[in-house]
Amino acid sequence: MYSPEIKAFIRQKSSLFWSVPEDKKEDITPALLVETILNYGSMDDVRKLIRLMGMKEVARVFFSAKGRQELNYYPQIYHYFSLLFKKYA
Repeated sequence: MYSPEIKAFIRQKSSLFWSVPEDKKEDITPALLVETILNYGSMDDVRKLIRLMGMKEVARVFFSAKGRQELNYYPQIYHYFSLLFKKYA
């Protein structure tokens, strides 16, 4: 499902995905990957995610969050990335 680079990134940031069993981390959904990195990762993590997935794909996953999924983002995070993705994606 993911490229080897994205799988390596998930392994590197494994502690951010604390709620996912170790053997299932490379099988997480793109929605969970984007949500976790945007909410809990550093700006370097966000930049790396965008480099690996592409700005348009990260924006597509971000904006596809509806209802409860959208509420999983911190309000400040959702606002900031809404503005960023609308401008650059």
